[in-house]
Amino acid sequence: MRPYTVVLIIPTGIGAAIGGYAGDALPVAIAISQVCDRLITHPNVLNGAQMYWSMNNTLYVEGYGLDRFADSSWGLQPVHQNRVGLLIDQGIEPELRLRHLQAADAARATLGLDLTDYVVTDAPVEVKLNTSASGASWGTIGNPGSLLRGAETLIQQASAEAIAVVTRFPDELDRNTLANYRQGTGVDPLAGAEAVISHLIVRNWQIPAAHAPALMPLEVDPQVSPRSAAEELGYTFLPCVLVGLSRAPQFITEPNKNFTNSAIWAKEVDAVVVPATACGGSAILSFSQTKTKIIVVEENNTQMEVPPEPLGIKTIKVNSYLEALGVLVTHRAGISANALRPSILSLRCLA
Repeated sequence: MRPYTVVLIIPTGIGAAIGGYAGDALPVAIAISQVCDRLITHPNVLNGAQMYWSMNNTLYVEGYGLDRFADSSWGLQPVHQNRVGLLIDQGIEPELRLRHLQAADAARATLGLDLTDYVVTDAPVEVKLNTSASGASWGTIGNPGSLLRGAETLIQQASAEAIAVVTRFPDELDRNTLANYRQGTGVDPLAGAEAVISHLIVRNWQIPAAHAPALMPLEVDPQVSPRSAAEELGYTFLPCVLVGLSRAPQFITEPNKNFTNSAIWAKEVDAVVVPATACGGSAILSFSQTKTKIIVVEENNTQMEVPPEPLGIKTIKVNSYLEALGVLVTHRAGISANALRPSILSLRCLA
């Protein structure tokens, strides 16, 4: 019997009630990983600043790479270990840079991760943050070339197999936006720009990448929500990124050339779990054209308001992730979910 494979998607920067904060979707991912053979998900789900949870059957796939996987352009090749290159924005102040280098050294010494020597970009990246009319966050990069050149150096001179990026983000955030996020009611103001950075590197170099923003620590706030609290610890969000990238699958971009028996392709995905109002992304649109079961979770509200019905996407609606777990268990077992209900209608004769 082939492995039962699930994809868990919670888009970044859209204010998801679960998965819109600092690692608060990790419990969902951990639970789902227990009822499937392979779980494929992305950094927004698994990143929790200095909080992380290693799961052997879970694949850490950056969002652009996940989109290419979903449309069958790329495959995923599981690995035992990646050599991770660290790319640091020139715009980060010396003391803050040192804090991130110390976090990287700590990951080498305490977790045994394999990191290359680091590269500093040849110009400040100059990240700017924005918010769309829907409330979702996004951002721009002033010097994208500096990121690409730095990644190229890590790949060609240090043999990096994955890229961890740390860029300086603005400290001057909208006061209300920041307060809402820290209290667990708003949109992550950094997430949209983070996605732009990782997408850029993965699209151009076809290797795993993820991003950690560099910010000065905030003043202590006793009202911080538990969902946002992971980002209040220390000086860096880098540890979870390094852990995720250390075993992130490599991308297979030429199937006929690089195919191996352990590679994973979109046609092998049995089910996808996504918030019910976040069905407009590329990956979901691609999976909707296949036999993959799409399970939408209604209580995970987002700012996007893109349900499946106007898009003609056939889904299984559930109220919660607890209910989604039940659907996955019955699907994997080959049991109709209707058989678990107290009454079953008799068969009807088709005309």
